Amino acid sequence: MAVSDEFLEYLKDQLSELQVTHRKMFGGAGLYRGGKIFGLVADDTVYLKVDDSNRIDYENEGSSRFKPFPDKEMYMQYYEIPPRVLEDSAEFSSWALISLKIPSSTKRKKK
Repeated sequence: MAVSDEFLEYLKDQLSELQVTHRKMFGGAGLYRGGKIFGLVADDTVYLKVDDSNRIDYENEGSSRFKPFPDKEMYMQYYEIPPRVLEDSAEFSSWALISLKIPSSTKRKKK
C-alpha cells in the first residue's frame, strides 16, 4: 500500500484551494482538512469518503470500494475517485467537499 511523495504533492496542488494536508499511515496516507480525514491514498490511488449522499456518483463512474486487506472481505466507506475527476482540480475539490460533509462513523459499545 505504498504512496509516492510526488503523488501526494500532486494531490495537494489539485486541492490547493481547500488547504489539504496529508499524514502517512500504514504505507498509505490520509487526506485531511482542518484535522478531519476525508480521503485515503493507497498505491497512488485516491479514495474519498462516501455515504448514501454521494455513493451513486462513484458507482455510476464504475469506481471501486477501498479494500484494506486483499485476503479479507472487508471494505471501508471510501471509493476510488474517478481518474477524470482527479485530473480536474475544480471538480476534484467539489467531490472532496462533499466527502468532508460526511460525519465520521463512530461505533460505540453497548453497556
